[in-house]
Parts: sequence; structure tokens; C-alpha cells
Amino acid sequence: MKQILVTGGAGFIGSHLCERLLNEGNIVICMDNYFTGRKQNIVHLLNNPNFELVRHDVTFPYYVEVDEIYNLACPASPPHYQFDPVSTTKTSVIGAINMLGLAKRIKARILQASTSEVYGDPFVHPQEESYWGNVNPIGIRSCYDEGKRCAETLFMDYYRQNNVDIKIIRIFNTYGPNMRPDDGRVVSNFIVQALKGENITIYGDGTQTRSFQYVDDLVEGMTRMMATENFTGPVNLGNPGEFTMIELAEKVISLTNSKSKITFHPLPADDPKQRKPNITLAKEKLNGWEPKISLEEGLRPTIAYFRQYLNAQ
Repeated sequence: MKQILVTGGAGFIGSHLCERLLNEGNIVICMDNYFTGRKQNIVHLLNNPNFELVRHDVTFPYYVEVDEIYNLACPASPPHYQFDPVSTTKTSVIGAINMLGLAKRIKARILQASTSEVYGDPFVHPQEESYWGNVNPIGIRSCYDEGKRCAETLFMDYYRQNNVDIKIIRIFNTYGPNMRPDDGRVVSNFIVQALKGENITIYGDGTQTRSFQYVDDLVEGMTRMMATENFTGPVNLGNPGEFTMIELAEKVISLTNSKSKITFHPLPADDPKQRKPNITLAKEKLNGWEPKISLEEGLRPTIAYFRQYLNAQ
């Protein structure tokens, strides 16, 4: 049994991770300030005697004795991280400093949930970990992209300077139950619009591509990464299956039996044209890890979750 701190634990990915860690018999401390996380994501865990919920902002120091830290705290969808961009950067940078300082003091292993956004609008396709990226440092997405890049810098410097036991993962587009319906991400947008019978909104001409990873595959990769020895990362965790926005919209319309039509709107600034992970390193270092759940398999429970959510409103 380990004692594990999960920052951002009431968020979409964090809530699934907390449940997985509890199911493995660990003591889990879930920290969240509820900026984008929601208590309903983890309310079913509150009766578990090994689960503790703490309302706290990661930009302020936190003191606890744990064996491992998963640092997931940060708004991750464009509308949310652009709502208060200064706070977003502070969460990534000061939050990383606080959690790394904690890990250093208590000699805990710490994992940073970084992002494929560190690659920006890439000139290399698919993206591998050695690629340095093409990021606009002064754009409207920079608070997130550069905040996460700086957090990676801090993790590597704490490792080199202070021998902190670090792990860095770069998460590609992930979807599943517990996503917020208003998070502005393409999967949730399309599903909510389809279930409401509204037009499906595609930005650009719909030929831009993304790879979509179901949350259970990601959590499996995260726990495997935390368990590795002599490997800091960074390592890509994503599904290399690639789909255009039009293909995703058509699949959602089909699975929801919706009468929605597809409409096209201008592409937002700095929106990447392509995003696809090279997961060769993950397969090598994480005991053959690779996504198992197809897009259609993952969309079915995600649609069921949003249908139940909307019916309860």
C-alpha cells in the first residue's frame, strides 16, 4: 500500500486516476481547487476509507507525507485556460515548483502530466519526444503551452540539480466520461451538440487531424510510467490512430443517431493542423504499453455519460 497525492484529482483525468489507484489498494489524497475539477467526479469515492479530499490551490505550498505525487493540476481546455491566462501559467510553473519542492523534501517520486501542446503546430509528423516543437510564445494559447514547457524544464532541473525522482508524460488528446460538457474540446463539443440536435461546429475546413485516446488507456500508461526505474521521460501517451474533424463529426452523428448538420467556422489562432503521437518509446519503456480501445469503443460510454448528464439537467 502506497500513499499517493494526486493534484487536480477531481478533474476529468484525475478522477479516473484516483479510482484506479484506490482499486489497487493505495491510500489516495485528492487535491483540487475546483477551478475546472468537479466534486461530482469523485463523490462516489468519498466513502472509501483510503480516500481523502483536500480543497487546495497548487500555487500555494502543501505539506504531506506521501510516496508518490501525480501532478495533474492545470486547466487543460482552451476556453478554460484562456479564461485566466496568468493563473494558468502560475498553476503550471509555481505549481510545479511547489510539488517538486515537496517531492525533494520527502523523497517522493513525482510524475508531471505534460501535454502534446509542447509541440505546438508541429513541422514533424508524427511527433516524437526528441522534437523540440513549434510554439508561439506570445499567442493566446501560450499560457498553457509555455507553462507546460517551463514545468518540464523545472522537472528536469530538479532531477539534475537535486536528484528528485521525476517522470514526465506528454498527454495527447484524451476523452471519456467525466469530461465537462463546456470544456470546449472537440469530442465533448461534438457529442453535446449531437445529443441536443444542434449543428456540429467544425473550425477550419475539417481536414485538420487529431488522435483520440480513451482515458482508461491513458491511466494505464500513467501508472506504468510511475512504476518504471531509471527512466525520466518525457514519453508520449496517446493513440496514434489519426482522424480528421469531419470523420469524428460523422462518427458522433452516427453513434448518437442525431439529425445534426455539420457547419464550418474560421480556425482559431495557433490551432495545430496535425497532432499524432509517435509511441515507439512508450512501447519500449512501459512494458509494451499501447492504446487498446478504438475510437468507436471509447465513444459509446462517453456518449452514454453525456446523455445521462444532459438528462439530469
